[in-house]
Amino acid sequence: MEYVLQTEALTKIYGGTKVVNEVSMHVERGSIYGFIGKNGAGKTTFMRMVAGLARPGAGTVTLFGSRDLKRQRMRIGTLIEEPGCFPGMTAAENLQIVRRSLGITERGRVDEVLELTGLSDVGKKKVRNFSMGMKQRLGIAISMLRNPDFLILDEPINGLDPTGIKDMRDLFIRLNHERQITILISSHILGELSKVATHYGVVREGVLIEEFSAAELALRCRRCQKLVTENTETAVRVLEEVINIHSFDVPEPGVIRIFERLSDTAETNRQLVENGVILRESYLTGQDLEGYFMELS
Repeated sequence: MEYVLQTEALTKIYGGTKVVNEVSMHVERGSIYGFIGKNGAGKTTFMRMVAGLARPGAGTVTLFGSRDLKRQRMRIGTLIEEPGCFPGMTAAENLQIVRRSLGITERGRVDEVLELTGLSDVGKKKVRNFSMGMKQRLGIAISMLRNPDFLILDEPINGLDPTGIKDMRDLFIRLNHERQITILISSHILGELSKVATHYGVVREGVLIEEFSAAELALRCRRCQKLVTENTETAVRVLEEVINIHSFDVPEPGVIRIFERLSDTAETNRQLVENGVILRESYLTGQDLEGYFMELS
């Protein structure tokens, strides 16, 4: 497994409180990693430490397999909190200033990132007159100037209208698929995040409580009949040989999840009991992605 970002017990303490508490994160190369948590959970502080904008209290950061962070951070682009721009200047003028400050000699790079982020037609419009979506696009354009391999985006769709959110979503997918850019995104708009993310990490009160893939998440949220029994082996045999149910799994001892015949769970229960299975619990479960995230965070 190749990781663009790997942290080990990364910690930050403010006022005696661990706002980031021993976080060990793993962001695979080529992924879009959705970083989920409530306000104050520590997402922005974590991103700031990875980007070099805040000093860790403890723990380590590894970028692209290297601990030479000064060098490897040249390969990342960031949009953390609001983009720093001069409101009385145009998008192009702002980008030219940043380009020069970064030592990028290619003047055409500005036109390229304007085109990439859909800002090539804003002309002489001043940033102070930009919509929230346009400002977020400009922030991403700034983060793209170095042609990064890894983007860190803190709440990039926060405050956008539905059209702006869709445009951003399409941009993330394009950057990931066409340019093979790995992206770490934090967001509160969980339904939208689920449309782009390939992997997730959930943080609660500074602690990263779980990491999982989109495929794993889909299975966890899949609607099913959940059985709790003391004789799992007998139940499995009855399901397969007597009731002819084969779409099920055993995620842990004593628990069976059935994914078919959910409209007639009473009949399934009856046949299990008549064939010697002791059922402690039997109920339908499963929820949408947002409900699952909220339960975790």
